[in-house]
Amino acid sequence: MAELNGKPASLEDLERLALTNYGHFTSMRMEDGTIRGLSLHMDRLARDCRIVFGVELDRDQTLKYIRQAAEGLTGVAGLRVTVFDPAIDMGRPSEARDPHILVSLRPGGEMSPPPLTAKSFPFSRDSAEVKHIGLHPQLRLRREAQLAGFDDAAFVEPDGHISEGGTWNLGFVDQDGTVVWPEAPVLPGTVMLLLRGLDAPRQITAPVTLADLPDMAAAFATNTTIGVRTVTAIDDAQFPQDHPVLATLRTAYAGIPGENL
Repeated sequence: MAELNGKPASLEDLERLALTNYGHFTSMRMEDGTIRGLSLHMDRLARDCRIVFGVELDRDQTLKYIRQAAEGLTGVAGLRVTVFDPAIDMGRPSEARDPHILVSLRPGGEMSPPPLTAKSFPFSRDSAEVKHIGLHPQLRLRREAQLAGFDDAAFVEPDGHISEGGTWNLGFVDQDGTVVWPEAPVLPGTVMLLLRGLDAPRQITAPVTLADLPDMAAAFATNTTIGVRTVTAIDDAQFPQDHPVLATLRTAYAGIPGENL
């Protein structure tokens, strides 16, 4: 189901989004009417709207559209909010200043799915701080990784620093049990931000290179869909499927109360 500005979205409504592919979004996991990090998702939409369209998002109206689309739903659902201007002209994107709100729903998957493996690629995501809808480069590298026998792609900046995964933040655990978030241009993911607000375990941000991977005790991926997901390999570097710090992170994340929609 998809609604645009509170009304059922038509093919004509979505045509410009599909053909022009300019806008931004956020994806949330709704559990019985609550969403972990809802305020962070709204902050993201507002911030990205200023960057992408140069206007302020009407947060209250956006929340009304989300609540209307989710009304009556129980259990777990995936909820995506896409912000785009249906009147955008490819020749004059500077005139796209009337963003509309597309709310779409899908079934929610299992939290913490099976471990994944990743193949590294030299890649810098355009406007890394924005959750924009230009996903072709990431999906192309994901495809190449899968053709090479891996599950997904991990990105390495020109300076050699590891940044993030295809559509997820990447974290590590060092030999002392400290969580290490890569110091690099990355999307400030909501799960990552929630985890970084925990009192324990100890967490730092530091440069991580491919040469550092053999010294890491564990690796993991985070986003709203997967929660905290074990990474068991990046290229030839192998990591354990289970680690006490990963168990701590999963338990702590599951214990973060959702905000009422």
